[in-house]
Amino acid sequence: MPDRKLLGVYLNDHLTAAAAGASLARRAAGGIQGPAAEGLQTIARELDEERREITEAMSRLGVRRQPGRELLGQVGERLGRFKLNGRLLERSPLSDVVELEGLALIVTGQLALWRALRAVAPSFPELDSGRLDRLVGRAEQRRTMLERLQAESARVSLA
Repeated sequence: MPDRKLLGVYLNDHLTAAAAGASLARRAAGGIQGPAAEGLQTIARELDEERREITEAMSRLGVRRQPGRELLGQVGERLGRFKLNGRLLERSPLSDVVELEGLALIVTGQLALWRALRAVAPSFPELDSGRLDRLVGRAEQRRTMLERLQAESARVSLA
């Protein structure tokens, strides 16, 4: 018999990560110029959409949402802004690299979520396998875009 309690913990963890990721993507977009900023705004919108997808899945599965955890994720993202980056009074080019790396970690985690849900979908009829397949595809595209942005940012900032 599937364990909905553990699934609830897992979904709440990923809901928290999606909230933090959307906030981080918006922040990073504000510090980067050109097409990269547009890509990050798209990622922020998609992570907000994923929050809705996760919330809907939780509702269908009868899993309780823990809104305090989302708030903690956003607070954690804001605290992460106070990292040492070699500059005290202005934004460092290193900030772009580090923020993109953090966002890549979150996006990779979200990809793992959709793949995990796809794997357990046969045990949970409330989960739509086709929808999960689409979410996996979007997350893969998002990760590829971030890898490209992060590499370019490292080239510009660290070379």
